[in-house]
This record gives sequence, structure tokens and C-alpha cells, in this order.
Amino acid sequence: MQEQVLIKNFIAKKKKERLKKPDWLKIKIGDPTNQNAVLKLIDGLNLHTVCQEARCPNIFECWTDKTATFMLGGDTCTRHCGFCAVNKGKPMDLDPNEPMHVAEAVKHLDLKHAVITSVNRDDLPDGGAQHWADTILAVRKLNPTCKIEVLIPDFQGNETALNIVLEARPEVLNHNTETIARLYRRVRPDAKYQQTLELLERSAKFRDTQFPNMKTKSGIMVGLGEEFDEVVELMKDLRSVSCDIMTIGQYLQPYEKRLPVERYVTPEEFAEWKRIGLELGFKHIESSPLTRSSYHARQQTEESVSNFVQIGK
Repeated sequence: MQEQVLIKNFIAKKKKERLKKPDWLKIKIGDPTNQNAVLKLIDGLNLHTVCQEARCPNIFECWTDKTATFMLGGDTCTRHCGFCAVNKGKPMDLDPNEPMHVAEAVKHLDLKHAVITSVNRDDLPDGGAQHWADTILAVRKLNPTCKIEVLIPDFQGNETALNIVLEARPEVLNHNTETIARLYRRVRPDAKYQQTLELLERSAKFRDTQFPNMKTKSGIMVGLGEEFDEVVELMKDLRSVSCDIMTIGQYLQPYEKRLPVERYVTPEEFAEWKRIGLELGFKHIESSPLTRSSYHARQQTEESVSNFVQIGK
């Protein structure tokens, strides 16, 4: 409750200072034909996508390319992050048909790289981990050549829950840091920075000992009050837990009651973070104003493998 009051007070102070979007944040509209086809498919299978629920700025471009990021567990989250557009409150029961419906959607869209995420389900004993595993296995059974990337919650630090997901062997295990440690209380009041790093470290150890084909990944939003060097320090923290891939994108306020944008980061700064990240040893860095976790996800993974091979030589 105290954290929610903190967020509301901060928003009230910044309400009159809303910044104008710069020219480099123009959004591509794309072809509505494919967009409508994706929407019809999603609605027909009673699925949710982070593209819609989180008001992703790349929805038109991605749906034009007939790809989407599926969101498990319904459209209501149990947490109260200050940046997120997804509904907050008490979620409905899990849909037992959802794993197969996601698999069917992946097949219909002929995806070669499927990205799946979820709301936080802190109301469930395992945080929804078994539902995650069931979905990964269903997608793989119906789409045996499709690579699977999962963007998972922290499961409140439950290592057993994390292992349930890891044992299903997704090709990419993603868990976003979202912001720097100093801003966690305001941006992610129900999460812990060190807990996020521990999850990524455990995933990397699983990769190293059980499934070397898996990549670990994390991402952040910028423009929430962080300093340039603080992002670099976060990158070093991610490399200290052997994170392979990182995404950096501009935070965009989804609506008035969410945290305001503190500043719009220039394309030059994004380019510099990418340069630094590659020097630190990331296999791939996706860093641009409109970058999101699943934006060009297939290319990110393919390039990370290419970079790894080049480094190995």
C-alpha cells in the first residue's frame, strides 16, 4: 500500500511536466490486412498478447509481419509496477486450454521463433510455473522446429518453480530487470533487484550444466530517471551472472496514471550502450528507442549465436 501511495505522489508531481515525444519515436502503422488476421486469430482462440495489454508501440509492425507475443495467465496481474499498462487485481482461474491454443496460434502463424510471456500470478502456489511448462511442451509438440523464447516472472524467488520452466527447455530464458537497482522501489515495488539477478544466475547455471543451447536474456527501459553510467553498471551486473542477450528501450508512459517519462534518451546514447555491452561480452545487444523484449526476438537469438561463433574463432 505504501508503495502505491509513493507512485501516486510521484506521478502527481510530474503530471504537468509531460514531455513531448521526439521525432525518432515515430511508429510504423503497417498493413492492416495481416494485423486484422492476427487479431481474429487471437480472439478466436481466446488468447491474450502483451502487444495489446501492455500497449506495445511495435504492435502494428509486428502484427503486419504476422507475429505476436502471447501472454499466459489471463489479462490481470497481481503486482503493481509503476510503468505497466496491464490490468491489476485478482486474476481469474487459469484456462486449461490455453497451452494448446497458444500452440495452435504458433502453428497457424507459421512462427519460427515464438515468444511467450505472462502476467504475474502470485496467487498461485507455483506462480503458474507448471502452466508455463505445459505451454512450452504443447508448442514444441505441435511445432517441433519452432524456437521458444519465454519471458517469465520471478516466481517470488521460488527456485523449484523456476526449475519447472527450465526443465521444459525453452531456447531462450528471459527475465527483465526493467530498471536500475536505485529505482526499484518506485518502478517495481513488488520485486527485488537481487532476486532478479539470482533468477538469471540460476538459469545460466542450468544452461551451462544441462542445456547449452539455451540463451539467457534480460532487458530494461530507460527514461525513468536513471543515469547513463547506472545503466552501464546494470549491464556489468547482468554479465556477472552470465546473461547472454540484453535489450534496452525507451520507456513510454502508457496512460496518465502510470509513471511519467523523465527524459527521452537519444539514439546516440542507445548506440553507445550497445557498443559498451558488446565490449562487456554480451552475445547480442538490442538497443534503440523502440526496442522491446520481443522486438526482433528471432534476429536477436540468431545474431547471438553468430557472435558466439565469431568469438569462439
